[in-house]
Amino acid sequence: MNKWLYIIVGVVSLSIGWLVFYKYTQIAAPEHALYYQQPRDIKSFTLTDHQGDVFNNSRLQGKWSWVFFGYTSCPDVCPTTLQELNFIYDELQAIDPNNQVLLVSVDPKRDSQDKLNQYIGYFNSAFVALRGEHSTLFPFARNLGLMYAIVDEETAQTSSYLVDHSASIVLINPEGEIAAIFKPKFIVGQPPAINGNDLVSDFEKIVKLNG
Repeated sequence: MNKWLYIIVGVVSLSIGWLVFYKYTQIAAPEHALYYQQPRDIKSFTLTDHQGDVFNNSRLQGKWSWVFFGYTSCPDVCPTTLQELNFIYDELQAIDPNNQVLLVSVDPKRDSQDKLNQYIGYFNSAFVALRGEHSTLFPFARNLGLMYAIVDEETAQTSSYLVDHSASIVLINPEGEIAAIFKPKFIVGQPPAINGNDLVSDFEKIVKLNG
């Protein structure tokens, strides 16, 4: 009896393995993103959205989340990236209707809830802006593989300082795990920018791989 049980278990395991192998070989791999075949966990975090509501791990569930670090006083990368995400948002929704774009402010000193509310709404009313203190932001950024830093500590005492931050976009899957990172392209004389067409193309592949 045990012999037949082992045989059945072996056959089932081989079948499952073959199906997984078939799935990943028949679907084209993402070409532009750093894609994690084994998604990375996101540690527990708590931020506040632009409407004053708590935003934690639970609000990542059931949606594809596009996470971008920036701030409202950013002169180039942030508005360019948010504008590009707005341009392709309908295309992302056509691939999967459960998307959310998340701007995480790296400038809690100047980016109040009201300021974030006005800023994010300018690009798309469906987008979400998040804020938190540095004690929460730093570990959250490291967990996502992103970074940020105040450029000049002396000017940080004024209202005109800049914040250096990653221009990459992190894609979180509906299970609340890091699925991929989209890195910007660098062109001399221009701010680093994400190519929207590349993002849409890879997203379609990632959704299929996740299905």
